[in-house]
Amino acid sequence: MPELPEVEVTRRGISPHVAGQRITRADVRVPALRWPVPPGLDDLLRGQTLRRVERRGKYLLLACDQGWLLVHLGMTGTLRVLPDVAALPAAGKHDHVDLVFERCVLRYRDPRRFGAVLWHPAAAGDILHHPLLSALGVEPFSDAFSGALLHARTRGRSVAIKQALLAGDIVVGVGNIYASESLFRAGIHPRAAAGRISRARYDRLARAIREILAAAIDKGGSTLRDFVGSDGQSGYFQLDYFVYDRTGNPCRICQTPIRQIVQGQRSTFYCPHCQR
Repeated sequence: MPELPEVEVTRRGISPHVAGQRITRADVRVPALRWPVPPGLDDLLRGQTLRRVERRGKYLLLACDQGWLLVHLGMTGTLRVLPDVAALPAAGKHDHVDLVFERCVLRYRDPRRFGAVLWHPAAAGDILHHPLLSALGVEPFSDAFSGALLHARTRGRSVAIKQALLAGDIVVGVGNIYASESLFRAGIHPRAAAGRISRARYDRLARAIREILAAAIDKGGSTLRDFVGSDGQSGYFQLDYFVYDRTGNPCRICQTPIRQIVQGQRSTFYCPHCQR
């Protein structure tokens, strides 16, 4: 599943092409993804200018004159910029939505249809109050995110720290891959009870999360199966993994074989020596 770095890479990739551009039409080929695509989306968007592209957690927020288009990539979704409107490639089986601009096309592709394309009219109020966004935790690159926040929000909680990170109610965007990598860098076992981790260790974890996510963004995200950036290029942060998907391989620090466990139906990877 695309995580925060992949979504941010997508945001940075599409923004220079579409921000400030007028939408000439919206071509919707399927009535529903994870949720129904708004009926009459073409009528809603035609003639509006896309002002800017923002991100909240794993959601892309496309600000238009009269509201916001919310896009979630789901498990297999991608947004590609096609630069030649006059020679637009024919839509494939999994190309579900096109936003056509005067100078380019933004094409949403999603083989498994677990993503979303939704409309939030300006009359409905602040986009951050949308039900899908209102309960999200802080952004990991914001001033609000710190070891102190992690420590305070986990007191009395017996849930494993890996699961606390994935929940998204404390900090957003730390998905399965980057949770495993961040916990390794911070030297914290993924099964450790969140409420028993010290403030000093949470300080290390907050730094690790920021560093891991920033490095992944710089390298175009991770491409394990479906994700490519807006230009069709793969990310390559997976070449730098220390634990994720390295079961049985020697730890890059201590040479101990990496182990794999299952937490909440998701695979977790860790070093039993480096993460006590």
